[in-house]
Amino acid sequence: MSQPALSARTVPLRDIQAEVTFRRSARAKRISLRVDPVQGGIVITLPPRATPRAGLALLQAHEDWAANKLAALPQALRFLPGARVPVRGVAHVIEHRPQARGGAWIEAQRIVVTGEVDFLPRRVTDCLKHLARRDFSALAQTKAENVALHPKTVRIKDTRSRWGSCAPDGTLAFSWRLICAPDFVQDYVVAHEVAHLRHMNHGPQFWALAKQLSPHGTVATAWLHRFGAALLRIG
Repeated sequence: MSQPALSARTVPLRDIQAEVTFRRSARAKRISLRVDPVQGGIVITLPPRATPRAGLALLQAHEDWAANKLAALPQALRFLPGARVPVRGVAHVIEHRPQARGGAWIEAQRIVVTGEVDFLPRRVTDCLKHLARRDFSALAQTKAENVALHPKTVRIKDTRSRWGSCAPDGTLAFSWRLICAPDFVQDYVVAHEVAHLRHMNHGPQFWALAKQLSPHGTVATAWLHRFGAALLRIG
């Protein structure tokens, strides 16, 4: 099981400066490298007795691979005044109203944010998480009721590898960034996880139920394959 980051540092890779984070894992058998698609850096996972120096040596040996992977990442979309953020697939402009009150809310294809600009990224994130929790909870409940299923609860997470999940106890979880995707993508991902309430596998019966719950499987999967990396770079 991976533990919190040991440390982080900036490392030159070809013509870029890469943020490198070290993590310790009791289950790791060897040092491994991966690209963090959210932060846009390199994560080095170390077995119990491996040193950060050994991790850096492996990174230097694979410098071209790491540099190419980082260069291929979509440009990050940061929450700043004037930024255009997709909500349900439609661009919304962040409008900063420093003298107003109320946190952050959505109106007329704008994300209105009040207070000091330093609080703006967190308030936009909280606004989108709240919207995701409301929309996905309602959608999951409706789909589940249509086939006599009952999710335990719906949670919103900051996941980096899965858009949704279904736990054995019936808890459904979704990435908050999914609220940025078009409606048909959200519809399919929620349907996919609701179908797992009955079938905790990907067998024929599961796929039949998922298709019954949403007709958008093919186009939604294709959309996520094409734009999912950019979705992870939001925020």
